[in-house]
Amino acid sequence: MRTRLSDHVKERLGTFGLMAPSIAQCAVGAALAWIIAMELLGHPRPFFAPISVLICVGVGLGQRLRRVAELVIGVSLGVGIGDLLVSWIGSGAWQLALVVALAMTVAVLLNSGALFVAQAGSSAVLVATLVPGDGAGGLDRMADALTGGIVGIMAVALLPASPFTIAAKHLSGVLDALSTVLERAAEAIEKRDVELAAESLEEARNTQEAVEEFEQALETAKEITMISPLHWHRKARLARYETAAVPVDLAMRNARVLSRRTLASLGEASPPPTALAEALREVSEAALLLQLELGAGREPTLARQALLAVAARERPDGLGFSAHVIIAQLRSVVVDLLQATGMEHEAATETLTPLDEPRDEAGRR
Repeated sequence: MRTRLSDHVKERLGTFGLMAPSIAQCAVGAALAWIIAMELLGHPRPFFAPISVLICVGVGLGQRLRRVAELVIGVSLGVGIGDLLVSWIGSGAWQLALVVALAMTVAVLLNSGALFVAQAGSSAVLVATLVPGDGAGGLDRMADALTGGIVGIMAVALLPASPFTIAAKHLSGVLDALSTVLERAAEAIEKRDVELAAESLEEARNTQEAVEEFEQALETAKEITMISPLHWHRKARLARYETAAVPVDLAMRNARVLSRRTLASLGEASPPPTALAEALREVSEAALLLQLELGAGREPTLARQALLAVAARERPDGLGFSAHVIIAQLRSVVVDLLQATGMEHEAATETLTPLDEPRDEAGRR
């Protein structure tokens, strides 16, 4: 019980450490946007300014530049429609319903983005309920939204989270999962354990969310390096993560097929040989090496060497159908991970031992 609680606390602290820069950006940016809108623009209640900072920066992963554009345009649309209709029909329950419906309908027809539509609707609500008596015009609120968006971008640029920490944390999760899937499949083959094979398959099926989170994290990391001058000179380091993104996704997809076939193979008359388990374990270890080397900012040469050793290995004889499929998927995983280390697809494929090369009478190729 204490171990689980300790692990949970460590996980929460780790998440806080990752999100702390975004929290600081939101807090400082919201206060600064409020001051600018009040003192420089002379707006008495510039609530759209700090709100736009929070939406622009957020505490999650996403595309901030696109958020700013959707925010400003969405607010402008909602404010414009709201001001126009309220001036004609007044305010009340049915007027509120009409204003929101029209603002969101126009937003959907112009752009199906969730933030764009939500901002148009929420801005219309504010205009129809809170705003009518405050003396502020639609242009003032649009200026507040633009001010908050600009301050949000400045906060990201001047108080940036580490793009490499973001990318490394999420890629680490994907490669950890890949390594675990292969390790459990190897152990299942060695022990002829159907339950372990089922665990490997279940683990593999639950990895898509980690892959998608890594893709989003990589987009955020790329955006930070583009916006923040503090990270312009280090774009080459992030490029290694960009190189690994698609191949790692493909490797995980192939590992899912491998796990499914491993489970099927244990019910066959000729289950996979233990030599195949050794190869699975070596690729599992290579995935962890790739994780460590990318995290350290090094060229992943050790991971590449480990994968090349597996690629050059001879195929065992006397295999059943499922074992052949496992080998085919493992070869695909090896090619994917070699590409993740920076090799071209053709070069990575050529490192594999040919499967159809004839043997002589002594059994040699």
